[in-house]
Amino acid sequence: MEQGLHSKRCWLDGQLQEATILFQDGIITSILKGNQPQRHNVKDVGNSIVMPGIIDAHVHVNEPGRTEWEGFDTATQAAAAGGITSMVDMPLNASPVTTSASAFQKKLHASVGKLHVNCGFYGGLVPGNIHELKFLIAAGVLGVKAFLTHSGIDEFPNVGLEELNAAMPLLAKHNVPLLVHCELSDALHAEALIADPTNYKAYLNSRPKEWENKAVAMMIDLCRKHQCRTHIVHVSSAECLPLIAAAKAEGLPLTAETCPQYIYFKAEEIKDGNTLYKCAPPIREQANNHLLKLALKNSVLDFVATDHSPAPPNIKEIESGNLLKAWGGIAALQFLLPSAWTALQHELSLEKFIPLLTEYPAEFLKLDNKKGFLREGYDADIVVWSEIETVVVKEEHILHKHKASPYAGKQLKGTVHGTIVHGQPVFDGQKIIHKNQGQWLLRK
Repeated sequence: MEQGLHSKRCWLDGQLQEATILFQDGIITSILKGNQPQRHNVKDVGNSIVMPGIIDAHVHVNEPGRTEWEGFDTATQAAAAGGITSMVDMPLNASPVTTSASAFQKKLHASVGKLHVNCGFYGGLVPGNIHELKFLIAAGVLGVKAFLTHSGIDEFPNVGLEELNAAMPLLAKHNVPLLVHCELSDALHAEALIADPTNYKAYLNSRPKEWENKAVAMMIDLCRKHQCRTHIVHVSSAECLPLIAAAKAEGLPLTAETCPQYIYFKAEEIKDGNTLYKCAPPIREQANNHLLKLALKNSVLDFVATDHSPAPPNIKEIESGNLLKAWGGIAALQFLLPSAWTALQHELSLEKFIPLLTEYPAEFLKLDNKKGFLREGYDADIVVWSEIETVVVKEEHILHKHKASPYAGKQLKGTVHGTIVHGQPVFDGQKIIHKNQGQWLLRK
């Protein structure tokens, strides 16, 4: 049966306008602009924003193999509670890591019956697996991820110029993006952290902007050489921004993202020993992070993604406060929308903000023929939310496997009222109501 939503503010054709969105069998069937039609099956949500479901293009689910860290069941419930209808899982920190076709099949099998939102997958580039890339591409991965420094997982070693020069022509041939963790590390900056492992400033200084800047410059040179779609993940150093802007002006196929933690938090306010804030690259100073916001406003950075990377409290070293030993990752999936909006509300209009979570990641992932827009014939993946309502995040609200998140206790602006996946309400503002509505997002 055809159903619908009516709002005075639907995100259509780049603006918020009154309309009714009708959908049936998981597809948007028609869009009626203007006053609400007299139909019993249309829900009026008043002045709430109705927009395409959010797409998080950077998530670590950790299943199979490290499901005690997270897993598809809890991750996709948390995603739905945050208005996310599609997400893409990184090739680590699962075990086995997704660096072969056989490991990818294990990943798909592990997700069956646990997808409450849609999920795509990346493959991984590591030393010695270049021969596997063609099979991963054929199997439908949406991109290939590589690290230029230690990933934190020994099964996923970093690559160098040899592997990059071998892989990028193949990826360019198939128009598959290479996603790169850009830090070129050295052993010169760790002494202070080793001496005082709970000191946040010592942790920040142990991974300087210089590492990121050099890595981004190297990847731009390789992007130019191979004309391979190259994506810089989790940009944290504002000193990279002129390099990225120049590469885009040159016409190189380069894109870049940042994460809410790099624009919402600031190093000056992080207390020593609070390992919940440890991520890599690190959360930097307020002045740096303000420039990242402006880069989103000016389209130097393309979109926002969480880099959701949770771990159990003991692996986060919450009791010890040891930043040297703690897992480097932020539990953030459920809070992409409110954390990003809270951080950006004074810099960006809604009209500039909404595409950062919807159409721009859809375009990057080549899903924009069915997702990222409210259009007839597109998937009925929809979120209803208010940009003016605030909520203090309480542990009982958090649907991740572990409640440990730096967003716990924070007052965030932007409240999700409902999340619809393929025409079915999965989250109703209070709880998960219809499970298993998600589908695999595989590249054709």
